Amino acid sequence: MSKMSKSSNIMRLVLLQLKGSKDKAANVQNATSKIEAAVKEYRPRLITLPECFNAPYGTKYFREYSESIPDGYTSQHLSSLAKKHQIYIVGGTIPELGENDAIYNTCTVWSPTGELVAKHRKMHLFDVDVKGGIRFKESETLSAGNDFTIIDIDGHRIGIGICYDIRFEEMARLYRNAGCEMIIYPAAFNMTTGPLHWELLQRARANDNQLFVVTTSPARDPSAEYVAFGHSMVVDPWSKVQQTARTGEETVVADIDFSLVEQVRQQIPVFAQRRLDLYATEWKTK
Repeated sequence: MSKMSKSSNIMRLVLLQLKGSKDKAANVQNATSKIEAAVKEYRPRLITLPECFNAPYGTKYFREYSESIPDGYTSQHLSSLAKKHQIYIVGGTIPELGENDAIYNTCTVWSPTGELVAKHRKMHLFDVDVKGGIRFKESETLSAGNDFTIIDIDGHRIGIGICYDIRFEEMARLYRNAGCEMIIYPAAFNMTTGPLHWELLQRARANDNQLFVVTTSPARDPSAEYVAFGHSMVVDPWSKVQQTARTGEETVVADIDFSLVEQVRQQIPVFAQRRLDLYATEWKTK
């Protein structure tokens, strides 16, 4: 099985659904071993990791586990792996220690040369209080990012979001307006919102914007303080679920056919049929 060539519309993608712990080094080593195994067996062009893959997901842990980017412990490992195997890595998220001592929930993207090509700080913080379900306030510890993030892999534009970002359709629309053919969301939905909205939101964003939506979740650990839903997923531009994981640790392999994006957009040309004389979604600059 070969990697995607520059002239090809097919890209092999691997999603690593990983089980985390309170041991950062063990979490990073687990990701490393799973990346090594996936490269050996599947030879992907791009590997994606889960949200908060190197730390427990919880406001009381974010500062303790935070590190600088790109010179921190986790970043250096991801950079080395990307360079060693000449692949792209969307490094899930880690708690980032930023400027002025602020903490961010941050996704890093590494190129086949080991270079940090993008850094996305979660724009929409997960502050919810569902009666009889879950209460969680990321803003107790985290600061929100202010920048959209688009990467280019072999001529294909890919937007980056993180978990709660997927609920904001304007963000996905702006990525579509900018020519994105895929949006990748490292995400850790929970046992309240997961059963209700996980697949629904992914299929909605894919359908609205006629692109691929990719989510990578932590594996479900019933003993954890925050229990992730699992079910990492690839949804195609027709809004069909192309691949999905179950709840445990799992490697998901998907061959992404980017020509499908253009097929769908030509057959149902909603982008050209928008009434921009009546409404618009704007990309504001700071």
